[in-house]
Amino acid sequence: MNRAALFDVDGTLADTNHLHVTCWWEALRQAGHTVPMHSVHRALGLPGDDLITQLLGDDRDKSEDDNLSTAHDTLYGTYFDRLPSFDRAADLLRELDRSGWPVVLVTSANSMELAALKRAIDADDALTAAASSDDVSEGKPAPDPVHHALDLAGAAASHAVFVGDSVWDMKAAVRAGVTGVGLLCGGIPRADLTEAGARAVYRDPADLLEHLDSSPFAR
Repeated sequence: MNRAALFDVDGTLADTNHLHVTCWWEALRQAGHTVPMHSVHRALGLPGDDLITQLLGDDRDKSEDDNLSTAHDTLYGTYFDRLPSFDRAADLLRELDRSGWPVVLVTSANSMELAALKRAIDADDALTAAASSDDVSEGKPAPDPVHHALDLAGAAASHAVFVGDSVWDMKAAVRAGVTGVGLLCGGIPRADLTEAGARAVYRDPADLLEHLDSSPFAR
């Protein structure tokens, strides 16, 4: 049975969460919405429409959703040439690949953002596949992105581990029947990740790499 190492990207492999917070905050501000940055942070990891719903509610004027998303994408796009990856993120992916774990990226980013993130991580040689929000009809915390990633890897849920930084990642893992591993580098507290279903929690990719032999990847 094939195994699969599934990875969220923003806040997990790339240090981009606070860039997203700033860009969403500014997009909302330009449209006349006052939203606290900590609220934006907690909504990261959701697809764009769901993130806007989380922040503005279901009773908002949904006709402005596309403009909000476009404003965020335009602002975030100004960082594409200098997105930072976390220390040893590429080493972690390559070590898993060498150990027989096909690596698949599972992100709520669109295809253009994903291309920029892959350039930042610089580990394409270790990737089996990558899936963006464009590939599924429903994003995290629904299990659809995880199911799609499992199909790409040809793996069963019982033989997969999903690494992410948000409660939405952990909830998607649980709903897909996949072992979830949380990372703190995205800024979400350990207790929240554990409550959402994380089987283990590490500081960042470097910490997970250092403890790989005692992690869920070793089981």
